[in-house]
Amino acid sequence: MLWLFAIVAGLVFGLVTGGKITNLARLRFRWPWVILVAIAARAAVVLTPLSRVEGAQYVFVIAIAAIVAWTIAHFNRLPGVWLVTAGTLLNLLVIVANGARMPVAPELAVSLARHGTIGPYTVMGPDTNLNLLGDWIALYPVPEVYSIGDVVIALGLAVVVFLAVRNPNPYSETTPP
Repeated sequence: MLWLFAIVAGLVFGLVTGGKITNLARLRFRWPWVILVAIAARAAVVLTPLSRVEGAQYVFVIAIAAIVAWTIAHFNRLPGVWLVTAGTLLNLLVIVANGARMPVAPELAVSLARHGTIGPYTVMGPDTNLNLLGDWIALYPVPEVYSIGDVVIALGLAVVVFLAVRNPNPYSETTPP
């Protein structure tokens, strides 16, 4: 939900400041299937019964690593995408440091508190690492919890969309197709 809000905010601010929605059609991505497969795999591990299969959290880690690689490959094409990369790297760091699981604050992890771990998530505690980078940010009234990395990703998405809407030529002519 946070990321959708960020995309909409970037779009709205881009339009309000004189940008054109048609500029989005000029964006050219390399290997768009990579990001689509990574997002689908990530969602499958979180939202389907796969979340209860031991080892599925490693698919989650691979998907996040693929997103990092894809965003790095688009530094020259998408101004501001480095923020998405930075936020994703923060999430990847905390997940890897916790055995392929994202720690979630116990007061915000209703179903996790009963099970201890579900898919790529685990209840935050003294045995988890880098808790500051885990999921502990609640943005009410939305019943979701976010990490610092998620907030940086959202900021990056807003910036990318804003700049794409404002700029009719989102990447330089010297960038190879």
